[in-house]
Amino acid sequence: MKITCAKNELLSALRFSSKAISSKPQTPLLSALYLSVENGIAEVHGNNNETGLIATLPVEMEEKGSIAIVGRYFQEVVTKLPGEEVTIDYDFHTKIAHITSAQADFRLLSMEPKSYPTVKRFEGNLTFTAKDTDLREAIKKTVFACAADPNRPLFTGVSVQVRNDKVIWAATNSHRLAVNTLHLEEPTTTINMIVPGRFLQDVYHNLSSDVPIDVKVTCSYNSMSFEFDNVFMTTRLLEGTFPDFNRVIPAEFATKVHMDTADFRAAVDRVSLIARSSEYNIILLDFEQDKVMISSMNQEVGQANEDVSAEIEGPNISIAFNSQYIVDALKNIDSKTITFCMNQPLTAARIIEDGVDDFVYVVTPVRTAR
Repeated sequence: MKITCAKNELLSALRFSSKAISSKPQTPLLSALYLSVENGIAEVHGNNNETGLIATLPVEMEEKGSIAIVGRYFQEVVTKLPGEEVTIDYDFHTKIAHITSAQADFRLLSMEPKSYPTVKRFEGNLTFTAKDTDLREAIKKTVFACAADPNRPLFTGVSVQVRNDKVIWAATNSHRLAVNTLHLEEPTTTINMIVPGRFLQDVYHNLSSDVPIDVKVTCSYNSMSFEFDNVFMTTRLLEGTFPDFNRVIPAEFATKVHMDTADFRAAVDRVSLIARSSEYNIILLDFEQDKVMISSMNQEVGQANEDVSAEIEGPNISIAFNSQYIVDALKNIDSKTITFCMNQPLTAARIIEDGVDDFVYVVTPVRTAR
């Protein structure tokens, strides 16, 4: 194999694909990045047997072929190269990759490329296309509600249910629930999946085009992939049955409170400074007399109180929450105003993003001594 390419394009591909390299790879080969070249296009693969990433770039090709070099060294060498172009000349017999740029000259050993578990593009049971902006919105408004505890693997993922012309995304840690519906231009069939939350966060961060682009999403009963621009991202799905989250969304509420999103979020964020030092980050919300009184207390730190103007429909209510669950939701709401809906101090409440029908957020209160 012998190619010449732009250093910045190669480095970008190496950095992207290296995100799939585990800090403790299962085998030495999985510490490598795999580069293959054919028909003037190079592919850089990273794989950890759970997540697979491919980045493509154009190259000037004298001879096709493939190499597998330890990712850390490959990326660090290319990062330090002085020139704007890089030439890679691989000798299959000696298994040495000769990498040159300007006056720099490196010779790196390659593992056996034929043994590398390359990332496979698959046909899948279902394929749909969506705008990157819509996918970012769906991921943003659900993945934050996933559980962080690896001992509860099912809840570290996002339920993705494709229903003809809708894709319903849902995440929960059993104390809060976030649901968002994405609408498709072309109807498709039906499938249920649980996608690792970490993978979707990576997808979200890579959907960063300046102009809207189409993203091809391919689904099977054990894998899901996203393909856009010059990258391909795939992951193995989590096994198990996601709980029926529709059952925990209350149909009606006795008290509805309308508030300015930014004012409420800022006040909760400030008052929760005291709450954060306690185990459950508890804040108390008292809704009465056209305002919400937000308070927190910690015997070892002190206390905080703040009022926010509100329009209250229905009975007054006092209710306590884990402050982080409220702040997280408000960070992902874009509307100027919200509606906070409640029934009883110990029953699930809902935060509605005013003017948006496709987002649902339900949070469970906490019991206090008061």
